[in-house]
Amino acid sequence: MFLSVFEMFKVGIGPSSSHTMGPMVAAGRFLDKLRESHLVIHGLRASLHGSLAHTGVGHATDRAVILGLAGFRPDDYDAGAAEAALASIRAEGAVAPEGLPRLAFAPGRDLVFDKGAPLAGHPNGLKLMATDAQGDVIVSETYFSIGGGFVVTEAEQAAEPLRERADIKAHPYPFETAAEMLAMAVESGQSIAAMKRANELEHRARAEIDDGLARIWAVMNASIEQGLDGTGILPGGLGVKRRAGAIHAALQAEAGRNIAAPHIANEWMSVYAMAVNEENAAGGQVVTAPTNGAAGVVPAVLRYWLDHVPGASGARVAEFLLTAAAIGGLIKHNASISGAELGCQAEVGSAAAMAAAGLAAVLGGRPQQVENAAEIALEHHLGMTCDPVKGLVQVPCIERNGLGAIKAVSAAALALRGDGSHFVPLDSCIAAMAATGRDMHEKYKETSLGGLAVNVPNC
Repeated sequence: MFLSVFEMFKVGIGPSSSHTMGPMVAAGRFLDKLRESHLVIHGLRASLHGSLAHTGVGHATDRAVILGLAGFRPDDYDAGAAEAALASIRAEGAVAPEGLPRLAFAPGRDLVFDKGAPLAGHPNGLKLMATDAQGDVIVSETYFSIGGGFVVTEAEQAAEPLRERADIKAHPYPFETAAEMLAMAVESGQSIAAMKRANELEHRARAEIDDGLARIWAVMNASIEQGLDGTGILPGGLGVKRRAGAIHAALQAEAGRNIAAPHIANEWMSVYAMAVNEENAAGGQVVTAPTNGAAGVVPAVLRYWLDHVPGASGARVAEFLLTAAAIGGLIKHNASISGAELGCQAEVGSAAAMAAAGLAAVLGGRPQQVENAAEIALEHHLGMTCDPVKGLVQVPCIERNGLGAIKAVSAAALALRGDGSHFVPLDSCIAAMAATGRDMHEKYKETSLGGLAVNVPNC
């Protein structure tokens, strides 16, 4: 099994990797399909299904599809150009993507939120269609946004297990489970990060890996800074106020005054995580880690380590990220990182496991302690629902990232106090998460039909 660190950590836009980034990526892929078809296309249509239909407006899925069909991409998104394009498309009822003729697309007519039964392949489904001059569909494709910005077609989803099997022999450390990962670490004497880097080197030059990881951290850190600078009310209608900036200012004012309680460390972790997720909720640029809804945990723990832990060094950021990505890949391969599929345990829970593993590694933990840290963090998110109020990635998502960061640091600390042996293996915890998610009622899985979403006012 190989999942690149650059697939786990992707630069994109808020508020959701599965509901915003994924649909935009799917629209871009559909445009490529049309370019390759050489057919004469006159118009476009789209329909959203399952969780994408139920919470699409709150997650800006409609905007993402419209902009994606106009040629916008998450990795180089220009907010100003996007707003101008949206106004033009809504006024003129057409898009003009590069390499294709002007295509009829009136969002109010051609973008449908189908709140009936979800598509069979995944809770996040969308259908994209191209029509001829008579309005008949001549090209169509069904896509599933499976979490973390990952998108697959129906055919790709069916073929994925075969593709992953073909990848096994192509890498020096082809672990598919945590048990295999630890066995390879013992046999090779390598750290988890070193094995992950060796696998990455089969696809990229060392300098490209280092530059890419540096950019990932730069964007993560910038999202913290942007969030700390942000003020005002978050969009969407809930009236949620940005708090990270004010909390950060208070923490800075108290620094060095010898009056702070010991638990102030938790406040620093929380404020870094909340800053990222407030920026995400505002539609800003963040890094999937492994998703947008959980984007604050990994950067918060990494920033906490760099700024507050003696002996921390920026030279080891790559080690942190590679270790975290290895754990995230195991979770995605053996369960899911999609809140619509398994609840928030798959998002914030996975992020906490990744962050705990990364922190344990840079604090000197052996592979067995790193695996233990990931297990502790994930275990104590089991059963967590995904129930965003009004379908917005704000309540409870922003604070939940702060608590996820705190759990990650606590998990790493506990693991490092032991020798790596523990009762519940990470593989068993991942399997429990998958089983719990399958048993969870769909109203608690990003549809905003249960939990907090229906027990607090939506206005």
